[in-house]
Amino acid sequence: MMAYSLGEIVERFGGELVGDAGIRVGQVAPLAIAQTGHISFLANPKYRRQLLDTKAGAVILGIAERDSTALPRILSDNPYAYFAKVSALLNPPHVEQPGIHPTAAIDATAVISDSASIGAFTFVGKGARVGEHAVVGAGCHLGDGVEIGGDSLLYPQVVVYHGCIIGKRVILHSGAVVGADGFGLANENGRWLKVPQIGRVIIGDDVEIGANTTVDRGALDDTVIEDGVKLDNQIQIAHNVHVGAHTAMAGCVGVAGSARIGRHCTVGGGAVILGHLEIADRVHVSAGTLITKSIHKSGEYTSVMPFSAHQDWLKNAAHLRHLDKMAEKLVDLERKIDELERNKP
Repeated sequence: MMAYSLGEIVERFGGELVGDAGIRVGQVAPLAIAQTGHISFLANPKYRRQLLDTKAGAVILGIAERDSTALPRILSDNPYAYFAKVSALLNPPHVEQPGIHPTAAIDATAVISDSASIGAFTFVGKGARVGEHAVVGAGCHLGDGVEIGGDSLLYPQVVVYHGCIIGKRVILHSGAVVGADGFGLANENGRWLKVPQIGRVIIGDDVEIGANTTVDRGALDDTVIEDGVKLDNQIQIAHNVHVGAHTAMAGCVGVAGSARIGRHCTVGGGAVILGHLEIADRVHVSAGTLITKSIHKSGEYTSVMPFSAHQDWLKNAAHLRHLDKMAEKLVDLERKIDELERNKP
């Protein structure tokens, strides 16, 4: 395992070093279990007590925490982001050897870069293209005309339907499905008619899509995931959705068709965004929130009833059903009080 001195780390990533620049670290670890040779970090003040007891060889702290420990330390405006960089340095990705596994089925018209790696039992369709240093894991399916950008990584069992375009340095985790048909149906006399989904999915550069997440193809236009978007596991992105650059969504989010989500947004786990809505840039949606109207102003939005004992919840839910009547009664009472006040002798 490669080890780096604190001096080398600061030279690479910046920050202010306090203590012995020659201390070497070879791995990251949380404060509670770190040992000599580990570097840890403190980003949340509630873990400050662990900082006092940690056995880490060095720590990464915010500037305001300069005097919180006597350990060798690197000070940063954003200690968690700094920790992420150090972790990536100490844990470089595995490098696959280029080449095509003999069990892979590659159409004669597909173009595979000499530096790309194609795993066992992978299928690559007509006219598909796989870029420089891309890795397509075992059992993946790339449909006709699919494009995979350079340095992208598809873990085993990823499916990319025909015509979809994946940018550079994209990570698709196992079970992800890109380009399945959107839920396009028309009702005629009580029966559902399927509407052909003829759009594509266009994914920008530096996107990461989690395990078992689905991104549906457009019905007519394309579904678009812009650069730097991060989608967690088990997310549903419906047809014709447009997700702006550097937006992040936690697990089990559902986004209905034709919603447009701005840039630098965050969406908490289990939240739902209804179709045909527009969400402005830098909107932060709390976990479990149901968004039913467009949001035109940046900020944080929450819509969830706090949990409580079941019987209490039932009573409160019953009151919620009568809010309109209660509001009408309140207005009537206020009117009567005003009349009494005006009629005082």
